[in-house]
Amino acid sequence: MFYDWLTIFQDHDQTLPFLGDTVEVIYDTQTKSALRERQPAFVHKGSFSTSIIVRISGTRVTMKGNPSRVGRIDNLFGFSTVDQCVDVYNKIIEEINATLPDHEKNRIPPFTKCTSTYFLSGKDGDKALEVSNGATIQELHITSNKAVGKNNETDYLKAAISTQRYRNSIPRLHSNGTTVDWLSPKGNASLIYASVYIKAHEIALHSLGKIKKLHGSDSEEFFYLSKVHDFCRDAGVVRFEQKLKSRFLRRNRLQFWGLSDYSILNNLHSEFLNIDKTVQVNAMTYQAIAEVLKEEGICKSTQAANSTANYFFMWLHGQRFDLKKSQVKIHRARLRKINIDIAESCDIDKHSPVRIKEVREVEVSILSVPDWYQKPVLNHLKLVA
Repeated sequence: MFYDWLTIFQDHDQTLPFLGDTVEVIYDTQTKSALRERQPAFVHKGSFSTSIIVRISGTRVTMKGNPSRVGRIDNLFGFSTVDQCVDVYNKIIEEINATLPDHEKNRIPPFTKCTSTYFLSGKDGDKALEVSNGATIQELHITSNKAVGKNNETDYLKAAISTQRYRNSIPRLHSNGTTVDWLSPKGNASLIYASVYIKAHEIALHSLGKIKKLHGSDSEEFFYLSKVHDFCRDAGVVRFEQKLKSRFLRRNRLQFWGLSDYSILNNLHSEFLNIDKTVQVNAMTYQAIAEVLKEEGICKSTQAANSTANYFFMWLHGQRFDLKKSQVKIHRARLRKINIDIAESCDIDKHSPVRIKEVREVEVSILSVPDWYQKPVLNHLKLVA
């Protein structure tokens, strides 16, 4: 597991520098005093089209972007700790401070770890706000790569991933067949936005053209990225990504850098990675649903298997079920063990009244880092306590 996005802010007790030519000031028309000031977002552009957004609003500094992508052509593998990601941001702050004119006495302080928290009382009736004396994380993305074999990616997403619910969210297979994501019944993702997508397709769509335009088709940069792309294509790399929103971080007390224990994210991510655990490999035969249920020991009798199979056929023809009824719960639980969820709307492209057991075996594994891959390095960064 590694991190490929970080949004973080910190409030300071000092005046911060102006990074641009303009600033927006909000005045109280009664007292004629300035309430707050806000600068336009400053974009720190690194090499290879990498951008980190820096925003200063009053005494608050906010940064967001992909630390694992800074100064690199790709981010197939990235930083494995939050500390490393913050170190990248603090290095960028150093670089920005070095460019400020001499007459600008103020500098941007680095992000520091929290050592304590306290509560700010709001208006009457409002919930007290917990804040800290250090940096606060607003969004964090965690990700891993799996290898499913060349030309197996689309089938893997369609059959093994797009049929599975995750944290009560409904799977959605995108029309191009290269991405599956999960949304609530209302169509949002307020806590975690999870997705699985084909990495080679993502590199070809978003990166290859940019690097070719910037450095040319004969450049070392384009050659290296093409090698990464071909590696992902040949290994059949699919990317598992969870975007942890601010509400989720607050609910699990993961927002305070220095006081939060991010090791709990390992279990969260492992649960997501195991969403495909119902995928099975078999010999080439055609089996009725009832036979599968009985053969695999899900149903102990032919009568029970036929009864559950009947629910499958009703669902296949568009019937919706009351998921609160006990009998529906029983049959749904049985069918989910063979990768069928009658709580979902039936997609005839994903499901069939017979189960096809293919000769071709899809072996799924965590992707290993090749020897030639250029990993992110931090030897030029200084840790900030």
